[in-house]
Amino acid sequence: MVVKVLTHWTDLVEAMVDVVAEAREQLVVTGSRSREKAYLAAIETAVAQLPDLVHYRVLYGPPRHRAFADHLVRSLEMRDPAAPQRRQTLHMGMVEPAEALERFFVASETAAVVPVPAFHGAEGFDCGVLLSREAAVESGPP
Repeated sequence: MVVKVLTHWTDLVEAMVDVVAEAREQLVVTGSRSREKAYLAAIETAVAQLPDLVHYRVLYGPPRHRAFADHLVRSLEMRDPAAPQRRQTLHMGMVEPAEALERFFVASETAAVVPVPAFHGAEGFDCGVLLSREAAVESGPP
């Protein structure tokens, strides 16, 4: 599989959770709207169980939902970026200005999921694209 189109919310969430669960080296997540419990729990589990996993979180403005804000607090409690350690494994940043168009994706060293606007209606992001490592290699420089 190089590219797979995800056309249902359950498939999208399952793919996002799988990308997180399979991460071993790095996990990059963007967005400030997440509130899906299984997805946020998968991130917290990965951060807790894999001390060498480098986790990057890019926010587009402040958290939009309480569940997401609580998730960020728990992440900081598990991996305080200011604590002395052999290397920093949690990086959080915010894109400014607040008017910047928000981007959503989750990626590891082996796969990525990019949510896209719904195919089924005008609201929401319940579809997406799952990209394997091969997709990145195939789209590289000529």
